[in-house]
Amino acid sequence: MAKAIMVQGTMSNVGKSLVTAGLCRIFKQDGYKVAPFKSQNMALNSYITKDGLEMGRAQVMQAEAAKIEPSVLMNPILLKPTNDTGSQVIVNGEVRCVMGAKDYYKYKHELRPEVEKAFEKLSEENDIIVIEGAGSPAEINLMEDDFVNMGMAKIAKAPVLLVGDIDRGGVFAQLYGTKELLPEDEQKMIKGMIVNKFRGDVSILKPGLVDLEKKCNVPVVGVAPYLYIDVEDEDSLTERFDGNKEAALIDIAVIRIPRISNFTDFNIFEGIEGVSLRYVKNVKELKNPDMVIIPGTKNTMKDLKWMRENGLEAAILHLAHKGTVIFGVCGGYQMLGESISDPDGVEEGGFIKGMGLIPMDTEFKGEKTRTRVNGHFMEVSGVLSGLSNVEVEGYEIHMGISTLKDQAKTMTNIKDSVSNEEKQDGAYHKNVYGTYIHGVFDKEDVANAVVKSLADEKGVEITNLATMDFKEYKEKQYDILAEELRKNLDMDKIYKILEAGI
Repeated sequence: MAKAIMVQGTMSNVGKSLVTAGLCRIFKQDGYKVAPFKSQNMALNSYITKDGLEMGRAQVMQAEAAKIEPSVLMNPILLKPTNDTGSQVIVNGEVRCVMGAKDYYKYKHELRPEVEKAFEKLSEENDIIVIEGAGSPAEINLMEDDFVNMGMAKIAKAPVLLVGDIDRGGVFAQLYGTKELLPEDEQKMIKGMIVNKFRGDVSILKPGLVDLEKKCNVPVVGVAPYLYIDVEDEDSLTERFDGNKEAALIDIAVIRIPRISNFTDFNIFEGIEGVSLRYVKNVKELKNPDMVIIPGTKNTMKDLKWMRENGLEAAILHLAHKGTVIFGVCGGYQMLGESISDPDGVEEGGFIKGMGLIPMDTEFKGEKTRTRVNGHFMEVSGVLSGLSNVEVEGYEIHMGISTLKDQAKTMTNIKDSVSNEEKQDGAYHKNVYGTYIHGVFDKEDVANAVVKSLADEKGVEITNLATMDFKEYKEKQYDILAEELRKNLDMDKIYKILEAGI
């Protein structure tokens, strides 16, 4: 069985996912077969494995860092929020049900055996498992039946590294307070503390670290710097949304709908010189982009109503009629049609008019489409004609079926890797395009074709189009992450903690 070590945090977004990924890469570099694990993940960014199962993207990112194929064993439970109080519950990659928070809290003990089985199987296949916790282990109202933080550490017999975020202030109180709120047996499971996202002179911090170690009787195993590492983000706490707000030569605006999912679909554009990728949430921020992207969402109907109420739909329609390229992905694609109906109450129930930009109707069905696909764009006309015959690959996760009408033209011809069937996906009409394929832009040729087409339409020249392989670029980012953690964490001490266990 594998040895296990667990990364927990004092709160959400302290950097647990990144530290876990970095440790995965370090252990891999040191010759071990390593895998990530998170028993329960709550996020709208998900991924479809080769066998058509759904899991959280954070563990996919960590699997990439470990140089292994992602598996739902690494994330047996995924909760995808449908509203502020309820989530779709995905167990071992398949939808189990939709539940309110209160009902799930009563139900979750039934899922513990699934977590234990997944962890045991993963342990049989690896030397080291790096486990990520969720939120904070000191949520005293949630400790009963916990199998996400200290409860998971007990299942795995894993020593815990506790991570605090100094960038948001109060890191000493975070670390000390988290430990003190835990029962005595769980306090003893914390074997090391990490101060994360530090900017400045570490020597100024050292007196506080010495006092913290004395008060907690736990060593500080490192002070990790604030790292500008470009890897995929887990959820809407991402700092990407607060990034570039200035328009570049080619300006792409992504609508930041409330239930945005799989926004990792657009990361590649951030690496292309002369291109700005801006996430916008109101008409004032929208400005006059060269392309508007409406992304995936966990609730198409509700997010379309949100755009309708705050004026973004009207602004997008105005841009579309002026000739601006509008591109919808998954739920965003569904919004572009003429109607969305939900007779079985999969989302909101009932009927809603779409934006009317593509002659198409969508009806929600109870069965979720989950598959990986590959193929090519067909002959595409309009501004994005440069996409014609370009190869594409990605994955589908959606509940609706869209039916095209006479004037809409199909956009891609693809093969379903699960069923092996060939099918057509997506549509375009004039300057409006849409697809169900997540990751549609990830291939370099696709992203370059989009940018070049937008530049040609605008009458400008982009001289340094991306020539890098996106996968190769991510590999370099994982290596940089590992290098920086090696410099700033006491890996000898961490190996001793791993070896000693609990």
